[in-house]
Formats: sequence, C-alpha cells, structure tokens
Amino acid sequence: MGDVVNLNRFKKRSERAQSARQADANRAKFGRTKAERAIDDNSKDRSRDLLDQHKLDGDAS
Repeated sequence: MGDVVNLNRFKKRSERAQSARQADANRAKFGRTKAERAIDDNSKDRSRDLLDQHKLDGDAS
C-alpha cells in the first residue's frame, strides 16, 4: 500500500508557485522607473503617429 499523502500540502505548494509566477509578472509589468515608463510611452506615441501618417483617406473619390 502507498504512503498517505496530505493533499492540502500539494494544494498550498501549487498556490504558492502560482503566486510567485504572478508576482514575477507584476514585477516585470509595474516594477519600472519613471524614466523607463516615459521612454516606453514616447516610443508608443511615436509608433502610433508613424502608423497614422501612413493611413489612406477613405473619402477620396
């Protein structure tokens, strides 16, 4: 016969692992300096502006 296994231990272990993965994702997403966020915002604005410049007018007949 096999060993008795406490399922709560495995459940808690998996919840801790999931929590650690979520914490890593949050650190990557929110753990940036103000300068890094400003650089990202500027690059997003610039790429959006460049894309808008290449749009064709749909009303030209």
